[in-house]
Amino acid sequence: MTMEIRIYPDEVLKKQAEKVEEFNEEIRNIVNQMFETMYKRGGLGLAGNQVGILKRIVVIDLDAGKEREGKNQIVLINPEIVTMEGEQLNQEGCLSLPGLYKKVKRAAYVKVKAQNVDGEDFEIEGEDLLARALQHEIDHLNGIVFIDRLSPLQRRLALQRYKKLKREYERKMKKR
Repeated sequence: MTMEIRIYPDEVLKKQAEKVEEFNEEIRNIVNQMFETMYKRGGLGLAGNQVGILKRIVVIDLDAGKEREGKNQIVLINPEIVTMEGEQLNQEGCLSLPGLYKKVKRAAYVKVKAQNVDGEDFEIEGEDLLARALQHEIDHLNGIVFIDRLSPLQRRLALQRYKKLKREYERKMKKR
């Protein structure tokens, strides 16, 4: 069963997600539904806020839409960036801002500590696209969307463009 993706400026996207305290079947179901929703919508990552769940849950699959889809799933519960190094400037998009792509400055390398669906601690390191995805999704859990990382002028221009894109997206979704 897929979930509804919350579209900017939905208030839930601006809220801080809460720490997951109980690791149970409900969390597993949420994770499975988030992956299903992400794949259906063509994303590489999805955070709890984006589906209206204010829990610190992130799913990522950089192979989404490829033959290897589902084989390299990453589940992060209560993720926290512990190390950031370097710099990269690349295009980003977001399922909550459909159709909008802008260059965003991010760290080129990150190390994240998190828990899996069973509550076990682990660390993951990422460079380039994985580093970008980790930072993007953890930002969501903190109530930050990628356009918040732009300069005031870039953000204003992006929001003007997004208003038009959002109208087109809403028309498209009504036809479904």
